[in-house]
Amino acid sequence: MLNSIPDAEEMTGLVGKPLYEVWNGLCALIDDNYDMERSWNQGGKAWKYEYKYRRGGKTLCALYARQNCIGFMVVLGKDERLKFEADKENYAKSVQEIYDNTHTYHDGKWIMFEPTDTSLFNDFIRLLSIKRKPNRK
Repeated sequence: MLNSIPDAEEMTGLVGKPLYEVWNGLCALIDDNYDMERSWNQGGKAWKYEYKYRRGGKTLCALYARQNCIGFMVVLGKDERLKFEADKENYAKSVQEIYDNTHTYHDGKWIMFEPTDTSLFNDFIRLLSIKRKPNRK
């Protein structure tokens, strides 16, 4: 857990105004589709902050922030990877490439995106719906 949750001013200073707008847009998109618990944490070695979406002890996804960069991570387990691979050609080429270049661990593929705009948001929501059906629609 964090000692203090970063406010808009701190996040803007960290990632920059354009990326903070992308961050807020992604959070709004997830919040529009999912009723989840949200928590701020330390971001580990590579990131300053982690903002995790969970429900019932299961993580849906996490957003990460560091200097001039944001991250969006989805972990797909075996069955979820099969679902993605069956529909893979309908995702953006960049999503396919990141998926293909992500190492598969015993507990799944930890897929990290570093969005710079909103162009992949539809693909992100489709990836999340593989993990869990939206519960706000």
